[in-house]
Amino acid sequence: MTETSTLGPVRSTSRRDPNRAHPTSTYTSLLASIREEGLLQRSRVFYMSLLATLVLALGGCIAGFILLGDSWFQLLIAAALGIVFTQFAFLGHEASHRQVFESGKANDRLGRILASGVAGLSYSWWMTKHTRHHGNPNQIGRDPDIDPDTVSFYDADAAATRGWRAAIVRRQGYLFFPLLTFEGVNLHVHSIGHIFGRGKVDRRWLEITLVVARLAVVVAAVFLVLPLGMAFAFLGVQLAVFGFYMGAAFAPNHIGMPVIPAGTKLDFLRKQVLTSRNIIGGTWATVVFGGLNHQVEHHLFPSMARPHLARARAMVREHCRIEGIDYTEQTVGRSYINVIQYMNRVGLHARDPFNCPALGNLRRV
Repeated sequence: MTETSTLGPVRSTSRRDPNRAHPTSTYTSLLASIREEGLLQRSRVFYMSLLATLVLALGGCIAGFILLGDSWFQLLIAAALGIVFTQFAFLGHEASHRQVFESGKANDRLGRILASGVAGLSYSWWMTKHTRHHGNPNQIGRDPDIDPDTVSFYDADAAATRGWRAAIVRRQGYLFFPLLTFEGVNLHVHSIGHIFGRGKVDRRWLEITLVVARLAVVVAAVFLVLPLGMAFAFLGVQLAVFGFYMGAAFAPNHIGMPVIPAGTKLDFLRKQVLTSRNIIGGTWATVVFGGLNHQVEHHLFPSMARPHLARARAMVREHCRIEGIDYTEQTVGRSYINVIQYMNRVGLHARDPFNCPALGNLRRV
């Protein structure tokens, strides 16, 4: 059934009053059904095949980089590397959720190698931040993904912005996707700040070695092979594609979905389903989004392997229909439109303190 809300058209299975009592046993029964179907079993053949494919893709990029030499076609290699590094980051994300191996240590080992040694991001920083997000998605004060940043994700934060940040927030919907081209740099900066910071870092020296070595190898190779200007362009394109791809893959997951006020209590099932959005698209969407297109199922069953998410979707949809819980899924285009509309709507709260509303009304007349 399709409904229209202030967030745009969404597909919903809600048929009951969402404000009625919500027993916590409803998630337990769903989990039991998922287990009976074998959907929480690991899929090592899939992940080893995926890893082998990504290693071959990375090898192809390296070979192309060496063979092309001093050529502006290197920027195509840079863009391809941005995509391949993002796919490695997706796989590292899945390892961090214990989706690949039964052993937690084996998953951590793989996740750290892929995140820190290949993508150049701190695995410890990601784990700390992402674990908090999964526990309380879209909840003010508890989800680090909606904490104040360059942009604002909820009205109160937008209203509190001042100066250059307020100027960005007022137009943040239109600026959101262009700003994602800087997200690659932002992720590397946060990672380096974390591993060299004073806070606790799991396996600090190993992460420092992996992250620094990876960044040094990439930078050294680029500047040794390419002329100065081309080298900077290469790194700029690679980081821009990496940041844009990462941001565009994660943006539809929760942006534009309900934001939970601080202190609000919700049962696990509703907290995860109501704040998450799925992307319609089948196999191609699962490949492009690294399984994040099944965001609802991923949040309900974080350790579920990617190949099982599509099968779980039908069971979760039906369970939500019976329980009267809004289950949201949209096409990728509709989801991005909703992201822009929501960000612009939040941005309206970042008013210029020197702007007179009455004068603005007179000007429009």
